[in-house]
Amino acid sequence: MFLEPISNPQKYISHHLHHLQIDLLNFKIVKPESIVSHFWILNLDSIIFSFILGCVFTGVFYMVAKKITTGVPNKSQAFVEIVFEFILSNIKGMFQGNNPIIAPLSLTIFMWVFLMNFMDLFPIDFIPLCFERLFQLPAIRVVPSADVNITLSMSLAVFILILFYSIKIKGYIGFLKELTLQPFSHPIFFVFNFLLEFVSLLSKPISLGLRLFGNMYSGEMIFILIAGLLPWWSQCFLNVPWAIFHILIISLQAFIFMVLTIVYLSIASQSH
Repeated sequence: MFLEPISNPQKYISHHLHHLQIDLLNFKIVKPESIVSHFWILNLDSIIFSFILGCVFTGVFYMVAKKITTGVPNKSQAFVEIVFEFILSNIKGMFQGNNPIIAPLSLTIFMWVFLMNFMDLFPIDFIPLCFERLFQLPAIRVVPSADVNITLSMSLAVFILILFYSIKIKGYIGFLKELTLQPFSHPIFFVFNFLLEFVSLLSKPISLGLRLFGNMYSGEMIFILIAGLLPWWSQCFLNVPWAIFHILIISLQAFIFMVLTIVYLSIASQSH
């Protein structure tokens, strides 16, 4: 957010790591230099950009679907068809069962996470500087997936679906037996089995959310360090190679989040 040469790299880095936060108790925006720590603080920038990117995804795919043809597809239709075929091929190879929600859920997760990750490829100062000049905002971060609240919220939604389909397909008794009769079926091991399976169950959403957050936060941090610690004339020599490599990372993280969602729901949908 600085047009002049950076004289204080520590302040620059700290500024870029601060969210646009709103204090719901006092109904005011939290300034970067303020130290406020309680539950009722929202990272407003993460929510706004997540919502905008979700609208971009649904809007683009809806417009392409409305204009779809059976003849030679245009570029946008070809892109959407490639994405659909890619998602369906992964579902057929990993999901055992017939669930109409899996395909749209997988498509939504892959595209939404990819778009949130893609925001990391924009110049580190461009969008924050525009928002600061237009709306007088003290700070803003544009990569929603670098916010642990967003990634854990998405993984929590997947976790709720896991519990829902586990109970729906196996029943309450079957789900309880799954938690207490594996891996040892003897009654003396019921408590031990429950502890193991309960930890395993909770680790799914936690690992799902933290994996995406850790990779995207570290990627964003590298861009900030390059911009904050190196002179402007040498930044392109590191920014460009890292950005090219980062394209693979953002795509891979979206794919991993989608694949693990399919696998977890496939396990939850097994009747045994």
